Amino acid sequence: MSPIRVDRLPEGPEWAYQLKWDGYRLIAQIENGRVRLYSKNMHPMEGKLPEIAEACARLPGSMLLDGEVVVMDPATGRPSFQKMQQRGLAQGKAGAETLAARLPASYVVFDLLQADGEDMRARPFEERNRRLREAAADWTSPLFTTDLFADVSRIWEWVVSNGWEGVVCKKLSSPYREGKEHRDWFKRKSMPEFDVEIVGVVWREGRVASLVMRENGVYFGRVSSGLNGMRKEKLRPLGAEDPMLCPFPWKRMPPEFRGTRVRWLAEPIPARVTGTEVTEEGVLRHPKLLALGI
Repeated sequence: MSPIRVDRLPEGPEWAYQLKWDGYRLIAQIENGRVRLYSKNMHPMEGKLPEIAEACARLPGSMLLDGEVVVMDPATGRPSFQKMQQRGLAQGKAGAETLAARLPASYVVFDLLQADGEDMRARPFEERNRRLREAAADWTSPLFTTDLFADVSRIWEWVVSNGWEGVVCKKLSSPYREGKEHRDWFKRKSMPEFDVEIVGVVWREGRVASLVMRENGVYFGRVSSGLNGMRKEKLRPLGAEDPMLCPFPWKRMPPEFRGTRVRWLAEPIPARVTGTEVTEEGVLRHPKLLALGI
């Protein structure tokens, strides 16, 4: 069951709210010590997440859990999607164990789909959540459940103030329906905004494809989302393919520029962008152009 993205979450006593955890969706099938972990696309994951598989194997009975596996960043106190991606790249048992030691994962469970042979999916979310909390009363790390909140304004304010990804809203009476054919789960993402400088126009196959961003004098990535036809027309005559105009101390272009041409701007263009997070390399992930000063 996937939440539907909205710009405003519904409010009222029939709704409850949870933090949106920035990681990989994970289904855990547990049957008397035997564990299978599945990604959102139903790829087996127990080999890449040995510490989660081992923790689930210690749980009694049988159950089917739905949740998010995350890697917390000690520097920020928030889940790091980039670090979770590194865990997803693990190759072989030795590689997975090495990454588990360096980037330990946690499994944040938010739904109980089966319990000791009983199919819970038709039951109201409120009941599934209660049963989940009863089952998880003595869980220890790396297994957790996520809290429910009744006041959307307070949890949203906390999310924005602390730089978390967003909020998920769930109707307390809702059954569990696969996919998005429902109006029972919604999500709203908190997207930080950045004032940046556009220092280059990237061309691909004879067309304006994206813009090169600089933030506080440092390369901040490329943005194409939000670059509509009118903006592209204004950008077409700007810049020059002169490496001497490149404002970064690159000896060679980064790999993401392969197959492109860049027209560097003698005068940067101010812009405002949004994105999900800044990676460890200092690049904005999932950027979107909000305003462009031309």
